[in-house]
Amino acid sequence: MTALGFLYPGHFAEDDYPRIEQLLGSDIRVDLVHTEIGEDALRVEALRGTGSAERLGAGMERLRLAGVETVVWACTGGGFVHGWQGAQDQVRTLARLAGMPASSTSFGFVHAAHELGVRRVAVGATYPEEITALFVEFLRAGGLEVTGTRSSGAGTAAEVAGWGEEDVLTLARAADDADAEAVLLPDTALHTAAHLGLLEKSLSKPVLTANQVTVWEGLRLADRRVNAPELGALFTREPIVQV
Repeated sequence: MTALGFLYPGHFAEDDYPRIEQLLGSDIRVDLVHTEIGEDALRVEALRGTGSAERLGAGMERLRLAGVETVVWACTGGGFVHGWQGAQDQVRTLARLAGMPASSTSFGFVHAAHELGVRRVAVGATYPEEITALFVEFLRAGGLEVTGTRSSGAGTAAEVAGWGEEDVLTLARAADDADAEAVLLPDTALHTAAHLGLLEKSLSKPVLTANQVTVWEGLRLADRRVNAPELGALFTREPIVQV
């Protein structure tokens, strides 16, 4: 049994995680602990507060009791708004608090793109443009080229959590760029686990979404690769453990 731990801010699209767990197979357990979000606002200062060491530490105390092997901060904006170096410091703090390998969704996007062998990506963000721009800077610091962006301008995670399949598909299509080898949809408040097959079929290229890459990042830290095609191209890479 591989037990993966996740710190998830608030209550928005957390039902993606049991769905993903079900598709991964019986020997992988996904444990989710909710952290305090503070102000629900897609603004820089609010997002920095969401990922503060105090909030992560409080959540880690509860998650440690679950006996997990790795921990991932399941919040994209609460990572990349600190910049590349600041996000690394955040993960190092989390690893020290947890006493185990740690990462975040932001780094998960970079690692997942490299896993797929893609360098040019398009970004479809729920965020306001100024927040999307910070994500683009983060991706570039991770060695990726961003061919284009689409910002929806949502103001809160609660708003994003109410989006349905057609909203997600519309965002992905609007973001897609002919030069992009993959499309990235950040924001762990966005429900995407049920739509990955449709997204990739519609765009004819890999689509990386926040909750998908968060779980994949946990598996990467645990040195596991799982073949689960319903979770997209990211989960069909070698080496695999057949489900």
